[in-house]
Amino acid sequence: MHALSIREKALALRKGGFSYTYISSKTGLSKGTLSGWLTETPYTPNKETIAAFGKARAAASARRAELRQESIRAIRKVAIKDIGKINKRDLFVFGLGLYMGEGCKTNSQIRVINSDVRIIQATIAWFKILGVKRGQIKLRLYLYPDNDVMQSLQFWSKATSIPLSQFQKCQIDRRTDKKAKMRRKLPFGTVQLTVQSKGRKEYGVLFFRKIQLWNEVLLSEIKAGVV
Repeated sequence: MHALSIREKALALRKGGFSYTYISSKTGLSKGTLSGWLTETPYTPNKETIAAFGKARAAASARRAELRQESIRAIRKVAIKDIGKINKRDLFVFGLGLYMGEGCKTNSQIRVINSDVRIIQATIAWFKILGVKRGQIKLRLYLYPDNDVMQSLQFWSKATSIPLSQFQKCQIDRRTDKKAKMRRKLPFGTVQLTVQSKGRKEYGVLFFRKIQLWNEVLLSEIKAGVV
């Protein structure tokens, strides 16, 4: 595994006082990705950044970053209070909404596809409270030619605690109509998470139907309460 993941490298550069422009040139990541990852990272322009952008512009950028961080910290406090302590039912309903938006709804296949590690982690936690065992979970990565296959596999294995033996063959998107900047937005690719029955019949077609019906009931209840 690489000494530093691409995310760790970006974080180290930002803490070192480098601009998004510079970090993007060194990591291949888009500024949008960097903004999502590093918005809350303390930022004080270093000598190289000040030399490249000028003292006034670098200071203005640092001030904007500081104001964003202050705003996020204030909103986070309110959000933590609003959410409160998450219980099992909260996770159950959240998981239903997550599956409604990101899950497979055809062919009786139980799947969720996403590139956000937190979504995949939440999905695994949801399946866990529904009785799915970790050994029933299979992962497949969808990557671009410029993704490091082994680094991506190790990243997702570590993030999910799913052993590499439960990863299926990676799919590499080699279509030439994909813009390079779109590739750089997904440094570790997209994950397809599949639940297999592994001899547990209640987690085959019946489990798929149960998820669909849970969501139908939930939507009906919401509609009845709103209309």
